[in-house]
Amino acid sequence: GRGNGAEEAARPLGPPTVRIFLDANILFSAAWSDGAVRQLLRLARAAGHECWIDAYVETEARRNLQAKSPGSLAAFEALVGDCRRAPVQPLSAGLDDALSLLPPDDRLVLAAAIRLRCGALVTGDKRDFAPLLGKRVRGVAIHSPGSFYLTELCGKR
Repeated sequence: GRGNGAEEAARPLGPPTVRIFLDANILFSAAWSDGAVRQLLRLARAAGHECWIDAYVETEARRNLQAKSPGSLAAFEALVGDCRRAPVQPLSAGLDDALSLLPPDDRLVLAAAIRLRCGALVTGDKRDFAPLLGKRVRGVAIHSPGSFYLTELCGKR
């Protein structure tokens, strides 16, 4: 080739990689059964997206699985092994007022997604996250598993 980069420039670009922060209930559901949530995470990774967690959601999901479904722990460990992991960070001052709409434990989840520069937070907690579902907070789109599938994987915005 000529080495001028024209071929590369003409190549269509795929969809951008999205960093997806997973709430503890998503980790729990994906480990609990090989159902829709686990399949969603497979599809997201196959599309080139990155699944992110922090030690807070990992610990919460593991604790709940140990209490309710100890047989799911092997699937959980495999799932966690496929995720990018970060340590827990304390809440920092000056975060969006949107955090005040959430209970304290959920504030840590959204703050982690913001801090890790995730493009999406996927949560099954429709009660506590209800005021934020379908909205963006500091660049993080708050999704249920279904809305993430439709908007990020199927492109129906």
